[in-house]
Amino acid sequence: MYPRQKLVPGGILEAVEGKSFLFFGTSNKTSDFLADGLEMWWLMRKTELAHIKKLVINVDNGPECNGRRSQFLQRITEFSDSTGLEVRLIYYPPYHSKYNSIERYWAGLERSWNGYLLESMTAVIRRAENFSWRGMKPIAVLVDDEYKKGIKLSYRAKTALEKRLDRSPSLWWWDIRIKPKTVF
Repeated sequence: MYPRQKLVPGGILEAVEGKSFLFFGTSNKTSDFLADGLEMWWLMRKTELAHIKKLVINVDNGPECNGRRSQFLQRITEFSDSTGLEVRLIYYPPYHSKYNSIERYWAGLERSWNGYLLESMTAVIRRAENFSWRGMKPIAVLVDDEYKKGIKLSYRAKTALEKRLDRSPSLWWWDIRIKPKTVF
């Protein structure tokens, strides 16, 4: 028996509060998919987090979101501009996912699915919503948009983007600060 549908997971685990936001896509795991997930999370949490001016995002260094991925960095820059948040991207080194708490979260979620028939997208979302991590249940949503692979910025756009990024001199690819544009 073959699966009828493949879902791509994405997630945000808030380190301080322990709250989680899971999003599952029906298309490809791309920079745009991850950035859209971040925007959905912010829309749900911005009232509670209105006092936040700086957002630190610990990123797993995957191919769709690493410090070299211009489309991801472009989308995060746009997110920073639209929210007014300073965003700092801190990347885990390659092959160090054991230190990334979202990886332990995913492992727990997978164990909770053990023995359940995930026969539909609705079943996956419901099972994800019923998972409890440190006493808290996640918000889980389905993202049913089409995400195309291979989107690249032009040389000119990449050059303009790099001017917006404040990269750490010693950790060039792994510590990036993005300040929102200010309009006067």
